Amino acid sequence: MTIFKKKYFFGFLSILTLSFLLVACGGGDDTSGEGSSEGSDSGSEASSDIEAQTWRFVTEEVKGQVQYEYAAEFAKRMKEKSDGKITIEPYEYGGLGSETDQVELLQNGGVEMAVMSPGFTGNMVKEGQIFALHFLFPDSVEKTQEILNTSEALNKDLVERYEEYSITPLSFWTEGATQWTSSSPLEKPSDFENFKMRTQTSPLIIKSYEAYGAEPTPMSWSELYTALDRGTVEGQENPIFFIGDASFNEVQDHMTISNHNNYVAMTTVNTEWYNGLPDNVKTLVDETVEEMQDWVYDEQKEQNEKWLEKIKNDEEHPTEVVELTEEQRAAFKELALPVRDFYKKEVSTVDGAILEKLQKEIEDVTAE
Repeated sequence: MTIFKKKYFFGFLSILTLSFLLVACGGGDDTSGEGSSEGSDSGSEASSDIEAQTWRFVTEEVKGQVQYEYAAEFAKRMKEKSDGKITIEPYEYGGLGSETDQVELLQNGGVEMAVMSPGFTGNMVKEGQIFALHFLFPDSVEKTQEILNTSEALNKDLVERYEEYSITPLSFWTEGATQWTSSSPLEKPSDFENFKMRTQTSPLIIKSYEAYGAEPTPMSWSELYTALDRGTVEGQENPIFFIGDASFNEVQDHMTISNHNNYVAMTTVNTEWYNGLPDNVKTLVDETVEEMQDWVYDEQKEQNEKWLEKIKNDEEHPTEVVELTEEQRAAFKELALPVRDFYKKEVSTVDGAILEKLQKEIEDVTAE
């Protein structure tokens, strides 16, 4: 039994072939199925100066999940604002390869836009591993989103590091607090001893779980359902909506509400493409990015709350749901804090300056 019994499997082409075909074809029909603005008054006055064009927008998730729904809503709004001149084609995960394939496509201009997780760029943009640090952001998802919206450390300093690789993050947003699912209870650090934990490829994520005594196993999420089912790995972390929609709770007996981190996504564009946009088109993109921050916060909140109730009430696949106490969380935090020193000394290329600046910004927001 695999995750693809419910989700989707597309043929994986080589990255060079994909890049050639996507850059060469240029056009295409709108796959969002929404947002036709024929006869609409919502378009910009400058839309008459916009040439008809089609952009590709890849995501790491599938229809119904937060990233894909974000891309579909973004496409709808851009089509309306441009009086139908700009068509954006959202792609589900797997449509254009794995998470790392999608990063390469964005870098080389094979696609124009992508929602990506910093965890899959950690080997390239070292500073992006900052999001792997446990217990860095506030317990409040709302406060975390406020920090992601306003942080200069992220929206200026970290963006500059990504632009060195032809990727420009236009915004950072949370998909919700991350929780653990497992084949055995995870309520104290000793429960992680020799525990095979699936992680993203970020070296700092791996280090974070080694601090608990776990055996981290980097793996794409497309392999994860089968790996959990067969016991190749024993647990994983994700926001609740993703755990439920990907059916991980079917093959895991326990879910621990740990709130040890937030799953941060980035709205990114190919730097050279974005910088080459006409000013009126770039303005529409920037306006839509800003508008979508509130939209995606509400979307993730609704999805996480809905799936928590579904998982709790699933009698066919019962899952024990346990919320850690503050005392239990403190035991994990104590082990997680030294990883910040490792980040500064062994990972950061700027001696931890971005982390230190971000920590000060977090303190200011949480003190309000």
